[in-house]
Amino acid sequence: MKIEAPTAPAKTYSQDEAFKASLTYFKGDELAARVWINKYALKDSDGNLYESSPLEMHQRIAREIARIEKNYPNPMTENEVFELLDNFKYIVPQGSPMAGIGNKYQIASLSNCFVIGNSGMNDSYGSIMKIDQEQVQLMKRRGGVGHDLSHIRPKGSPVKNSALTSTGLVPFMERYSNSTREVAQDGRRGALMLSVSINHPDAEDFIDAKMEQGKVTGANVSVRIDDEFMQAVKHSSSYVQKFPIHSDNPKYTKEIEAGKIWDKIVHNAWKSAEPGILFWDTIVRESVPDSYADLGYETVSTNPCGEIPLCPYDSCRLLAINLFSYVEEPFTKKASFNFELFKKHVAAAQRIMDDIIDLELEKIDDILGKINADPENETIKAVEKNLWLEIRKKANEGRRTGIGITAEGDMLAALGIAYGSEKGIEFSVEVHKTLAIEAYRASVYAAKERGAFSVYDSEKEKNNPFIQRLKEADEKLYFDMTEYGRRNIALLTIAPTGTTSLMTQTTSGIEPVFLPVYKRRRKVNPNDKEARVDFVDETGDSWEEYVVFHHRFKQWMEVNGFEINKNYSQKELDTLVKKSPYYKATSNDIDWMSKVTMQGAVQKWVDHSISVTVNLPNEATEELVGQLYLKAWEVGCKGVTVYRDGSRSGVLISNEEKKEEATSSVFPTKRPQILEADVVRFQNNKEKWIAFIGLIDGRPYEIFTGLADDDDGILIPRWVNEGLIIKNKDEEGNSRYDFQYENQRGYKTTIEGLSHKFDPEFWNYAKLISTTLRYGMPIEKAVDLTNSLQLDNESINTWKNGVARALKRYVADGTEAKGQKCSNCGSKNLIYQEGCLTCPDCGSSKCG
Repeated sequence: MKIEAPTAPAKTYSQDEAFKASLTYFKGDELAARVWINKYALKDSDGNLYESSPLEMHQRIAREIARIEKNYPNPMTENEVFELLDNFKYIVPQGSPMAGIGNKYQIASLSNCFVIGNSGMNDSYGSIMKIDQEQVQLMKRRGGVGHDLSHIRPKGSPVKNSALTSTGLVPFMERYSNSTREVAQDGRRGALMLSVSINHPDAEDFIDAKMEQGKVTGANVSVRIDDEFMQAVKHSSSYVQKFPIHSDNPKYTKEIEAGKIWDKIVHNAWKSAEPGILFWDTIVRESVPDSYADLGYETVSTNPCGEIPLCPYDSCRLLAINLFSYVEEPFTKKASFNFELFKKHVAAAQRIMDDIIDLELEKIDDILGKINADPENETIKAVEKNLWLEIRKKANEGRRTGIGITAEGDMLAALGIAYGSEKGIEFSVEVHKTLAIEAYRASVYAAKERGAFSVYDSEKEKNNPFIQRLKEADEKLYFDMTEYGRRNIALLTIAPTGTTSLMTQTTSGIEPVFLPVYKRRRKVNPNDKEARVDFVDETGDSWEEYVVFHHRFKQWMEVNGFEINKNYSQKELDTLVKKSPYYKATSNDIDWMSKVTMQGAVQKWVDHSISVTVNLPNEATEELVGQLYLKAWEVGCKGVTVYRDGSRSGVLISNEEKKEEATSSVFPTKRPQILEADVVRFQNNKEKWIAFIGLIDGRPYEIFTGLADDDDGILIPRWVNEGLIIKNKDEEGNSRYDFQYENQRGYKTTIEGLSHKFDPEFWNYAKLISTTLRYGMPIEKAVDLTNSLQLDNESINTWKNGVARALKRYVADGTEAKGQKCSNCGSKNLIYQEGCLTCPDCGSSKCG
């Protein structure tokens, strides 16, 4: 018998230790350091940190990739992989792969996104509930999910149950949305895409579903639009909706004016940024996997951000290549793009992506092992188990990958090319064409060494437009592919890079720079006599203003001899920007039609899709939105989203100008006797807690949170706003908290013996929260009022945690918090993120 040596416990780090190490790694960038610690550092469910900086994360990932490489000929070494990852310089696994590779503390998938669905027109309650459960099971393993609703029969259709007629698809949108809001993902909220064909008779109801405030808040929605509908819009003609959709023998038809539905889509997108549009015929026509539709690879929907169209039960993992790092001598007249190094690294990236599929298959086996070991009845486990078996089959059979890019905006600026210009579009297309050719070449080479994906058939693909473009661009690659096959069914995407770009310290994805330079404020310590005071706010607090430069704009300044520590005036900053390659190239400056044209041109070399948002000023017209959508279809985009500044607002946010209107029309001054409520259960310092969110018109009105003990529970009185907590003594002389209120007949009533663990001050804090909600005050302001209650820090933090978690489902991530400013840096650029008020400028975050 072999005796195993005892394993030494893994080293752990405090938050402070990790922050200091990460701050050094990111060269003083606090926001990047905090984002990495919160989202990607290896941690367990108790909050223990096992990595102090991205250096250890990249070592972890490289070690696992090298382990898989050893299973194949000519393996890359751990050091070779690490050098590609280190400092986020060249290759950046995104999201789930970054957090999950080599993570033994969570049983989670490495896939960023999934699509699920039923075969054919299967729309029984059983099939609808099955999708609901599958969605939840995937979200709890960290994946974003998409599914299509076109299979659900339209409203009013006959059914053979007690209802007699169908309710249509909108009620199920709300069901799926609610399920998404209920699933936690390590501080993240689940992500869902719901789509429907414009050919479905309930399409108009779908388009309007999110216009009612508080409805379908847990899902993105997009309409699958076909070419026939677009032609009807262009020619002001009618269009026939059917069920089943596009059927030769439909059970139901409905003739509509295409222009009216189109105007509704445009109006709603102008007003609320949804629905998005998926140009479905373009997606399917260009899709390489759809060449295998008869084998189960028919595309039915997309992931939540729209960049990966997928067939049911397929998944994808994402990776970004940092384009800025291939610019040599950036921001000089000698600047050039190193295409040879880029080609070499694209091949390595595709190889790493294929290795990640093997790592994902191991993760799926771990998930299946967990399911098998669970004590539940086999009938209960059947849906979850079959789900993962289906996903494993598709991942192993098709081996789909998702290589993308980041830093497109910085790459162009470093080369002295204006984003959105004719030259800029031309160069971007050349980069993405090179990426496509070299990724496919690497996949063909991998097929020679490792074997092709199991259903590869050159005959099925030969007429696909994307494959035809590859053939025209590189005939040898095409003939090698027909001889050896390809390792992966589809390879490319351009996803939003979000927090990834904070760590690469570049522009995000294919987007231009947001702002090259802006100002922040730092509160001045009254005791610091040497501090410079640039601004005094309405409360009398003093602030020092300092300039913040976009990282690559700062690099441009250094290269061109400008001081970076100078206290510039606004006029001097404006002059600086005009001299830079970022001038007239920000997200607010570029021509919107040029951006859509660029997307369409690049899309020709991306076999999946592109996630990109066209940002418009608040004064943009509905007519402009319609023109952009039409242009996107004409230039070959697969989808498009338009966001007009200020068109999407959070539930708890009110403009100062509209404050009076919001108070009078939405929040009644008197509490109703019956208040609809949602229940949220969560853990707070390992204790079971519960939050009741009282709702009026789907909006939070009151929130009560407290301990949810198994033994004595907790009493949450309906009349908490009118009552008082009284401290008494029980028969043995111990402290006891009673709740006293005046009943409907005017008699004093006392409820004795609230939980002994519960501090009565918590009830006072609950009343404060309820008041702020009732009168539309942003919840953040309530935190500033807690001093008057003289609560201890632990009490305050408990309430803040509970309220933040309760509100996550009601406040959309990314919602702008107008009329507020960051208490740390003074910035007014605040957003709600995962229930917390967050400052993107400095990373400061306040929950509650």
